[in-house]
Amino acid sequence: QMNANDCHDPPKYWTIHGLWPDRAEDCNRTWHFNVTEIKDLMSDMRHYWPDVLHSSLNRTQFWKHEWEKHGTCAATLEVLNSQKKYFGKAIELYQHVDLNGCLLKAGIKPSSSYYKMTAIKEALTRFYGVTPKIQCLPPEEGEKAQTIGQIEFCFTKELQLVNCTVPEGGSNPVQAHLKLGTSELSVCNDTLPTYYPSEVQ
Repeated sequence: QMNANDCHDPPKYWTIHGLWPDRAEDCNRTWHFNVTEIKDLMSDMRHYWPDVLHSSLNRTQFWKHEWEKHGTCAATLEVLNSQKKYFGKAIELYQHVDLNGCLLKAGIKPSSSYYKMTAIKEALTRFYGVTPKIQCLPPEEGEKAQTIGQIEFCFTKELQLVNCTVPEGGSNPVQAHLKLGTSELSVCNDTLPTYYPSEVQ
């Protein structure tokens, strides 16, 4: 939906946005992204962590951005202290969580009819035993439904699933508002009908 991008054939499954330490960004500006360090992960990266805004295969700016902004901070943990470990562990966590499979098992799939946000939340909480943070695009002018945009899982430093809670003293604006083009994702409204599209029109 964004202007001037070449998003062709976006995947029909949930992909990775990033692995983000709370309350830390751009920790080491001198530690630059080097794609050769993750060459063994390349086929998984292209599949599970595609840059949907720049669709040609050799584009690496999304990964570069995620590493420089978040990976250099995550690297304070030994288990994430290299580019290969950071990207590899994110893919491992993605496969372990298996959001695509879980939603299908819960009978939640892209549809032209609306879901109740509370039903989606309950299904995910029942499945994982923790509450993820579900983010939506708010209704457009004259529409009544929000559109599901991102599902965020929270982990301890030991990389165990944990409830996503709003930090004391209000939400972290970075987590609450991820700019996607002109529209902003924000935490979904429990009372609005929710659209889970098979693709963005």
